This record gives sequence, structure tokens and C-alpha cells, in this order.
Amino acid sequence: MKLNIPIFLTLFRVILIPFFVIAFYLPFSWSPFLTTSIFFIAGVTDWFDGYLARKWKQTTRFGAFLDPVADKVMVTVALALVVEYHHSFWVTVPAVIMISREIIISALREWMAEIGERSKVAVSWVGKVKTAAQMLALGGLLWRYNVAMEISAIILLYIAAILTVWSMLQYLKAAKGSLLDQIEL
Repeated sequence: MKLNIPIFLTLFRVILIPFFVIAFYLPFSWSPFLTTSIFFIAGVTDWFDGYLARKWKQTTRFGAFLDPVADKVMVTVALALVVEYHHSFWVTVPAVIMISREIIISALREWMAEIGERSKVAVSWVGKVKTAAQMLALGGLLWRYNVAMEISAIILLYIAAILTVWSMLQYLKAAKGSLLDQIEL
């Protein structure tokens, strides 16, 4: 396997994760802005590496594996940090829903790939909208510039949680036949 720019961008995203955590805990007034900046740089590199890999026809198995891992780890770490900071039921519940969904859908995709039916659980438009709402919500909750931003971010977090459940149900429905084919009712 030849390393290429899309893979370097994905590896860069993985390398950003500890710096993201360190920035979150820095005892400075500007650390929320720095944390959010790192988070959005990671988001931009996520979009950019996929775009370049497709445009330059540089998709690889390693990239296909590492890209979603980098994304899920970054988002999960961001959710954990936000939950810790807010220490509130209102933030914890949607975060737990989102993390649980990621585990369920990752396992479902892996299993569907094993049985040769991975295409049935391809990313849908609901998943893409969910991701956008989730990223904006996390950006607002990490930055915490003012109360209006935090309230907007919490509303977006709930929209993302609803879309998370909706997209999970879509994926489970698409895989229903494969999941239940040997169960007799």
C-alpha cells in the first residue's frame, strides 16, 4: 500500500485527537476556542480526504478502514468531553444515544459485510444530515461562547439524537431480512 495525501489527512486527524483533549483541559480563557478549532480542522480534513481520495482515485482498504475509525473516535471523545463539562442529564442522554448508535451500526455494518450484504447499510441522507447537526452541536458545546450558542447547540444535539435514532432504524430495517432470516416466530 502506498501512502497518499488522503491517508495522511486521515492520520493527521488521528494525531489531532490527543491535542484536542489537551486543548479542552488547558486552563486558559481561549482553550474552548482552540478546542473547537481543532475539532473543526478535523471535520474539514474528514471531508477533504474523502473528496481527494475519490477525485484522485486513491481510495485504499486502509483508508476505508481508518477514515470511519478516526471520525468515530473524534466524535466519541468530543461527546465524552461535552458530557463531562456540562455534567447534565440534558447533555448526557443524547450523547449516550449517539455513542450507542455508533456501536450498533458499526457492528451491523461489519456483520453485513461478512455475509456479503454491506451495500444494504450504506450511508443515507439522514445519516449525513445527522452528522452535520451533530458536528455543529458539538462545536457550539465545545466553544461555549455565550448562552445563546449553548442553547442552540443543545437544541441541535437533540435534533442530531432524533436523526441518530431515525437513521439507526433505517439501517436496521434495511438489514431486517438478513438479521431475522433464521428466526422462527
